[in-house]
Amino acid sequence: MKNIGALNIPELCGNFDKALLQKAAAQFGTPLYVYDLDRITAKYEQLKLAFGGRKAMICYALKANSNLSVIKKMASLESGADCVSLGEIKRAILGGIPKYKIIYSGVGKQEFEIKETLKLGILFINIESKEEMLLVESCAKELGIPARISVRVNPDIDPQTHPYISTGLKENKFGVNLEEAKGIYLYAHNSPYLEPIGIHFHIGSQLTKLKPVSESAQKIAQLTHSLLALKMDIKFFDIGGGIGITYSDETTINPYDYAQAILEELRGLDLTIICEPGRFIVGNSGVFLTKVLYQKEHQGKRFVIVDGAMNDLIRPSLYNAYHQIVPLNAELQETTSADVVGPVCESGDYLGKNISLPPLQSGDILAVLSSGAYGFSMSSNYNTRPRSAEVAIEKGEARLIRRRENFEDLIALEKDYL
Repeated sequence: MKNIGALNIPELCGNFDKALLQKAAAQFGTPLYVYDLDRITAKYEQLKLAFGGRKAMICYALKANSNLSVIKKMASLESGADCVSLGEIKRAILGGIPKYKIIYSGVGKQEFEIKETLKLGILFINIESKEEMLLVESCAKELGIPARISVRVNPDIDPQTHPYISTGLKENKFGVNLEEAKGIYLYAHNSPYLEPIGIHFHIGSQLTKLKPVSESAQKIAQLTHSLLALKMDIKFFDIGGGIGITYSDETTINPYDYAQAILEELRGLDLTIICEPGRFIVGNSGVFLTKVLYQKEHQGKRFVIVDGAMNDLIRPSLYNAYHQIVPLNAELQETTSADVVGPVCESGDYLGKNISLPPLQSGDILAVLSSGAYGFSMSSNYNTRPRSAEVAIEKGEARLIRRRENFEDLIALEKDYL
């Protein structure tokens, strides 16, 4: 536990302390996202070390947190990038990620995106269906640029995570089954415009059990052996991401055990392993700061109304996700249960329910922990609310890495059409 004055913030929130967070809130205002770049570095190095001694590449999943300063930090660590849109690819390049370390995934790639991606010359495109493969082939033929591809194979393994972030079951929209994958590889192998160089699986996010990962790797490794027997030049074994983090009291996967489980299934395969972490690197490296506006009691129910809302951090409303909420400047007193709610006009607008909190006053700052992943990146302008500012802390110094939006930003694309 890291002491922050009268209260304790668990180690899961990074190297932040009370004074640092309060100073950031005072300097940059609330609601506010704060990221610990030193902890981001440590988490990346931890995972990289777990695969030490084997050919491996860490490709940070931009969807978790796509702030350019975070991407720049990942680039400085020699990370690659896992992208699910042309926009994310452009962000990765702008942030300094080399093109040859960028992967393009996602089930709905459009023709113009595929063509621009081929022109950019990234590492490979992850194919999610036969129809998509045929479109990629057509684009490659038209441009005269052979397309390096991987196929996302759905192993139909239960990841034992939230159903909204499960991706490896047959009822999920992602990837193709084993038999269909074989057909796609055979077609691609015989096409002059397709170069199948990788194989990929990703069974879900916030994984806390090792067995589903191991079972999936085993299935995909068996398919890889059969592809290599057919003289296909498969070079990359992409294991996806999804390693879970601690939000409350979860028992998480040790990175070394994770790597060893994968390596055990890859015996006899001399391939480069690609790992695509997002949440693991940035989740516990960020906090969301919000200010208490009012409190009220309604038929025995306590509500703490804050300036942050579901448009800022939607995970609690969308997934019923739990985030620890810690007051920064309240004295340690007897606590009572409260719902922490925002100003948005929805009953689902809450950051936490039945949270034990001490007496609070207007102006007190609450830290919503473990908010570095899927926080700002999933935020919106619902109710015409400007999105939060973002701040990075490195070596004890805070700096603004995205200014707070204002009303003019929100109407910029509309006002000329009045």
